[in-house]
Amino acid sequence: MIKAYAKSDIGKVREINQDSYYISDSIDEVQLYMLADGMGGYNGGEIASKLAIQTAKSYIENNFLQIDKDKDSIIQLLASSMEYANMLVFEKSKENKELEGMGTTLEICLIYNNKAFIGHIGDSRIYRIRKEFIRKLTQDHSYVQKLVKDGKITQEEAVHHPQKNMLMKALGCNAFVEPDVMVKGFLKDDIIVMNSDGLTNLVTQEEILKIVQKNIEQAPKELVKLANDRGGYDNITVVTIKNI
Repeated sequence: MIKAYAKSDIGKVREINQDSYYISDSIDEVQLYMLADGMGGYNGGEIASKLAIQTAKSYIENNFLQIDKDKDSIIQLLASSMEYANMLVFEKSKENKELEGMGTTLEICLIYNNKAFIGHIGDSRIYRIRKEFIRKLTQDHSYVQKLVKDGKITQEEAVHHPQKNMLMKALGCNAFVEPDVMVKGFLKDDIIVMNSDGLTNLVTQEEILKIVQKNIEQAPKELVKLANDRGGYDNITVVTIKNI
């Protein structure tokens, strides 16, 4: 059985919450959890994140029953759902001058048979907590992460880099997109944490581990509060999911 909790907050500085999320009811046939952090002037980011989640969700739910339930088919389903969402957000951005250039991150986590099928694009994150350890399952699609990978700066320098919000990849900004898709074990007592960068820019991985382990139900609220106490410079969204 899966239990999930979530909290999304506008933060202390922004005028609009451009984050969106979706969590399945525990009795739903398809156990689906999603998070998107939109970007774009006017209210483009809010439109992009909502549209991405609605589109990918309905694509997965409409096709899940028809596919073989093997690893490759489910991974392909996630990739196709994100490509489809990308197309719709991209087309929407062309309809209206004020929405030009809008885009969004998108995290998808589909739980099936003690496995987490993950789709990822952007710099929102997915972590897995197993026993005493927390591990980041996604790689940020950011300029700064590329500098780290290329050995130009250290992971420590990345935290305060002036261009840390610059994305190399987002959903809806180009006609085509290549999301990262993967499958990870999701065993009994494992916990998955999904979040927008409004959290991880202000709260460390170790703090996330400690707060989630203390109380998974209260953790999204506690983490949002901690990020707000430290300035709340961005919208903050946290989803916690436990395999009970």
